[in-house]
Amino acid sequence: MTKHTFCKGAINQIRVAVFSIVAIMDTLEEEDLSLRPSEDKRSLGELLEHIALICKADYLIANGSTQEEMNQYYHSQVFQGLESIKEALLNNFKYLADQYEQLTESELLQEGTSYWGVTYTKFEWLIEMAAHLYHHRGQLHAMLVHCFDNDPQVSLFE
Repeated sequence: MTKHTFCKGAINQIRVAVFSIVAIMDTLEEEDLSLRPSEDKRSLGELLEHIALICKADYLIANGSTQEEMNQYYHSQVFQGLESIKEALLNNFKYLADQYEQLTESELLQEGTSYWGVTYTKFEWLIEMAAHLYHHRGQLHAMLVHCFDNDPQVSLFE
């Protein structure tokens, strides 16, 4: 992993989130993907597809991708069930970790601005990515437990 202790810790926390999401996914069946907590909210499958893209999508955003480029990225991603979602999640996490491993300390301190105008350093973007994953993992867990009476019995923290 990365040579920077603080960055290594952030990547590790993202790894914890990713592998606990994979463990939750391992408790699901393909038919669970269509479950929707309410008519106007994402289904479990739609939420998992979004989660699977976070590591790479947020990295692209942090590195200046435009809204049009991001729309193209999102629309180019096609999933064929739980296994393909899981594979994308793991591949995108590896992509993120590999990209951050290469950054120097001065590069981690460089600022990048999202297409909607938020500016963070590359390290702050990494923290945002961890928060984004933990947020949606919490949504997934709450949906399963409170909407579908399905506690996956997966530890969410080490």
